[in-house]
Amino acid sequence: MKIEWVEVPGGTCRFGDGARPVGVGALLWTRTPITYAQLHGERGGGHWLHPITGVTHAEAAEIAHGLGGRLPTSAEWEWMAGGAARRRWPWGDRDWTPELANLRDSGLGTTSPVDAHSAGATPEGLLDVAGNVWEWTARATMGGGVTLRGGSYASPALYARTTFLNAAPAELASPGIGVRVVRRP
Repeated sequence: MKIEWVEVPGGTCRFGDGARPVGVGALLWTRTPITYAQLHGERGGGHWLHPITGVTHAEAAEIAHGLGGRLPTSAEWEWMAGGAARRRWPWGDRDWTPELANLRDSGLGTTSPVDAHSAGATPEGLLDVAGNVWEWTARATMGGGVTLRGGSYASPALYARTTFLNAAPAELASPGIGVRVVRRP
């Protein structure tokens, strides 16, 4: 699986619950979280099409750099996920159902291939923005943590909303956290 880059135009993100205006430039985003096949080369089916997991924040940043990009800021991530309309979910405002994203009530209990929930794509065609794996961002939090976005296969649907913020210790290498990369066009 080759890495596909999708351009998301810039604009003003009304960031977080307070809808604070934050300017976001145009960026190229990996269409999916980075998979084992994308990172290590094609090796057939199975787990190779699942998002890479079990990487710390520093390892995620290193992966992003190695692919010619970086981790997104939290505001950039929210802009990509919700757009100017501030969609509640990456796919729009329709409530979550299992065909839209791999979340706790999907019944899978683990990651799925990154192309398994195409009905939940953003208008630009980005996949797995909600569910499957949390995504590391570049935003540090107090106490050595880092902001995570998007929810995972173990998350309730609420955690996959476009404005939901979570955090984890930077040194955590979890089976529920992956990497999405951005770069300038």
